[in-house]
Amino acid sequence: MALSFQEGDGCAAIWKYIHNVQQQLSANGGAAADDTLSDDGPMDGFQNVLTVPPPGLANLHEIENQMRGLSNTNPGRGALARFILEDDYIRKLTPLLDMAEDLEDLASLHRLCNIMKFVILLNESAIIESAVADDLILGVVGALEYDPDFPSHKANHRQWLGKEGRYKEVVRIDDDVVCRKIHQTYRLQYLKDVVLARILDDPTFSVLNSLIFFNQVDIVTHLQMNSAFLKELFGIFGQQEANQDRKKEAVLFIQQCCAIAKNLQPAGRNQLYSNFLGHGLLSVITYALRHNDVEVRVGATDVLVSMIDHDPQVIRQTIFRQMSEKQVPLTDSLIDLLLVEADLGVKAHIADAIKVLLDPGPSSNQLNREAGELGGRMRPQYADPEQEGLVKDFYDESAKKLFKPLVDLKDRGNLDFSIQEVSLFIYLIEILCFFVRQHQHRSKYFVLSEKLGQRIAQLLASPEKYLKLTALKFFRNLVGLKDEFYNQEMMQGHLFGPILSIVTDTMSRDSLLNSACLELFEFIRKETIRPLISHLVADYREKLRSITYVSMFNDWIIQYDATNGFQTSLTESFPDTEEDTPKRPETGRGSRWDNGIKDLDDEEEAYFNTSDDEDEIPASLLNGNMVDGASPASKPLVDYNSDEENDAIETVLSAGILPSNGNTPESISTDGEVLMTPTSSGAPSPLDNLSEKRRREEDDEDELGKLLQHKRRNSSSSASSNNSSVLRRKKTFGNANTGVGHIGKTNKIAISLSPAIKLVGEKGGEANCS
Repeated sequence: MALSFQEGDGCAAIWKYIHNVQQQLSANGGAAADDTLSDDGPMDGFQNVLTVPPPGLANLHEIENQMRGLSNTNPGRGALARFILEDDYIRKLTPLLDMAEDLEDLASLHRLCNIMKFVILLNESAIIESAVADDLILGVVGALEYDPDFPSHKANHRQWLGKEGRYKEVVRIDDDVVCRKIHQTYRLQYLKDVVLARILDDPTFSVLNSLIFFNQVDIVTHLQMNSAFLKELFGIFGQQEANQDRKKEAVLFIQQCCAIAKNLQPAGRNQLYSNFLGHGLLSVITYALRHNDVEVRVGATDVLVSMIDHDPQVIRQTIFRQMSEKQVPLTDSLIDLLLVEADLGVKAHIADAIKVLLDPGPSSNQLNREAGELGGRMRPQYADPEQEGLVKDFYDESAKKLFKPLVDLKDRGNLDFSIQEVSLFIYLIEILCFFVRQHQHRSKYFVLSEKLGQRIAQLLASPEKYLKLTALKFFRNLVGLKDEFYNQEMMQGHLFGPILSIVTDTMSRDSLLNSACLELFEFIRKETIRPLISHLVADYREKLRSITYVSMFNDWIIQYDATNGFQTSLTESFPDTEEDTPKRPETGRGSRWDNGIKDLDDEEEAYFNTSDDEDEIPASLLNGNMVDGASPASKPLVDYNSDEENDAIETVLSAGILPSNGNTPESISTDGEVLMTPTSSGAPSPLDNLSEKRRREEDDEDELGKLLQHKRRNSSSSASSNNSSVLRRKKTFGNANTGVGHIGKTNKIAISLSPAIKLVGEKGGEANCS
């Protein structure tokens, strides 16, 4: 109601209605009349005051003003619609068209057009159905030919709808109701798409669409259930029919039925296609695809695409049967038509059909992306063996024929293509992009063997920008897969060179082509595809340096030089080496036994951090005696001789050079080294100790084994702790008598540095400590 006050006429109508209600209330006694008012009061009020003049040329102006005022309010529209239906007002208006045309009264014709617009735009389905009736349609569209917005032009709607040839009955339909609905649907579509296209509002558009939809459902339901009609329809394509025009009309009729079926529910659409396939629809499509008339070919591809969109597996089953019977499959017929077809619409339909028929289903990468976190709970996807066989046969035979125009570019120097050639290359590249994503393994070998990457790179030099963009789209798909095979193919084929040339050529202006090239390299940077970055810098360094309006390429060069040793400083070449090296976490005192590793005290840590060369021989050892209170563990390691020196000492021992009393000499000089001797007397000679050494070694090994076993049982024992320290240091302490290493002895042990004792101590000690 509030919208009624936006114009003066609406305000006047509302005030007139209110005044009328007030008069009724006053006449009925005031408030007592409230109970007599109903929800239809507004319309009843308008009905009481609705005084539309009778149709006539003299009062067309008054009729137009009255309808304009009533159309501004919802109650007024309802009352006007009821009046027009009850009074059959349209039938009274149509004779005025002929009278005004005879009088050449252009003003009356313009008013009559406006009146007819008001009537149709009331959004009443009953009014629209009566307007498209057989006896009224020509008068209605005739009045709408004189649009006052275009006073110097006149439409020819009556001439278009009045031709009998517009309706062609391929097979006679005996049901009069269905025939009437077919005519009515055609007129409704003409009103929606042509006559009222400029002034149509959303409510009227919805009413027209609803009427068209329900009529189409009734028509298709009747036709698909009429087996006699279908048998006669598809019988036109038999050998006995020689009329090619009738075959053409039959194909177009089937196309219209399939177009109507797109708006049906899935169950009804499935039933229609099943009935058509049962009567030989695929043979009709095969015939129409090879027809000379482009209109017939368009109709055939439209039917094929409609069926593929509904259920592609039905068409695939037919192709499987053709392959098993050694017939030419439908895919080959589509390929032949794609290569020779000049109509761009047919090319688009065929390209879509080829992609859908050869689609093996979702790829593994796509399944992983769609699955996300639920990927582990998804059921495994099993490939259809028949579909795998179809794809295999396609790559064995048909793929070379399909992509032959691209392969033939190898020897072509002139890249000035015709419109048909450019469109063909575009569709072939888009099909190839689809195959690369879906047929991962088979497409790799095919792209490599046919060198399609190099051929498509040639198209980057063509003058047509949209062809360049399509070729660039192919390389973007290859890089987007992040597949090592395609990365190697692009690097070995030097396919980035033409792309960088486009960047340098379009560097001075911002364009779609330049932005598409930069987006490709931005993807490489974002995903950090290091092999491609290294290849670009190594092979196209100068081109990258010339591109200065973005910093990405210069950053690549700096990073490449920094990580490949081109810098003068070794530290600069590997700036992150120290930071990236993982450090072992320090073990705290409180977690002494967490990892089963004994911590070292401060003295032990200082000992192991000190080099043997820096150790000094204490003065207490110069005379061969141990200072009281000195611990052997705090003494330096013995500096053993080399193997050659040990051999020389062994020779001396075997020759009996040592004194007979068993004491070692005060010093033996070998290469100027002063060797100390033990101070004990009465010790057996080293020769006598050789046999004793072997026995002691065996005893010491047994003793060491027991000690280690005891250490495992009681790791907190102080004796085991000391022994473990001695083991880690690999100290060798020699007995004064034998020089053989002992571990865990409680008696005092003197360390001898004489060559003879060193030899025995080295061999025995190492055996024990190992």
